Amino acid sequence: MRAHRLIRTPFTSSDTADEVLRGIDLTGIRAIVTGASSGLGIETARALTAAGAEVTLAVRNTTAGDAVARTIEESTGGIRPRVVRLDLADRASVTRFVDGWGGPLHLLINNAGVVTGGLERTHEGWELQFATNHLGHFTLATGLHRALARGAADRGGARIVSVSSTAHMRSGIDFDDLHFERRGYDPQIAYAQSKTANSLFAVEATRLWAADGIVANAVNPGGIATGLQRNFTPEQKASLDAAEAAGVFTYKSVEQGAATSLVAAVAPEFAHSGGHYLDEAQEAYTVPNDADLAQHPHGVKEWALDPATAERLWTVSAALLRV
Repeated sequence: MRAHRLIRTPFTSSDTADEVLRGIDLTGIRAIVTGASSGLGIETARALTAAGAEVTLAVRNTTAGDAVARTIEESTGGIRPRVVRLDLADRASVTRFVDGWGGPLHLLINNAGVVTGGLERTHEGWELQFATNHLGHFTLATGLHRALARGAADRGGARIVSVSSTAHMRSGIDFDDLHFERRGYDPQIAYAQSKTANSLFAVEATRLWAADGIVANAVNPGGIATGLQRNFTPEQKASLDAAEAAGVFTYKSVEQGAATSLVAAVAPEFAHSGGHYLDEAQEAYTVPNDADLAQHPHGVKEWALDPATAERLWTVSAALLRV
């Protein structure tokens, strides 16, 4: 378990995105928010735009993205985000997005996520939740590395925010069967593995790229009712209801849920410090891998921060994607 002193910020679980950004001027900052056509992505993009950032909404459905951009333009007094199509489960789509990006990048908010109720695969045969939530964002971030390095040189640092989840506590990474080719499929375990991967990405990205001025941190936004739950099976819904009843989490508003992402994106405490997992706007404490979720609802398991596992996952991911 980590021995360092946890990073503290002045924010709490009840603070909103706008409260985190109060008094902060992001003029000149270029940001990408994936999954920005619904839920947390909309609020994250809106708050960044309201603070002056030049925001790109990276979305699968550009019609929905255009509607969000219009709403943000109206709410911010005329600042309209750019909308670009991005399907994280489609490598060609990610490549087109990367190739179409020009100039520096200062903030990459890897917010998009998918939950499935049963086994679905990409055309490569990869399990869809892992392929979208981890491999898609991995491809995007590595493809934009040079842009992030330019952004870091331009503004004294660039940041990546990797949106994880308390669900990571259900599973580490099964390197022997990443895509459920041999074990029975459990959508909750598959989602958990992908959320652990989101945290491990932040650990290794920071190790590799800190010298370029780029840091990455993972965040748990907390329990928020969003479109992410639309594909939940009855078993998944029952599990979520039981966790809420047991006090594992309390539902937040979308405005509160986006706050921790924005702490990782703009708070000075994380300007040059990465590889952390944030929860309730603070760096989370580390708990053993066998810790019970009901007893530690706000911690991060050791397997989600382990440097050796993070390095192995990066190597395996790069090999899969031929990066």
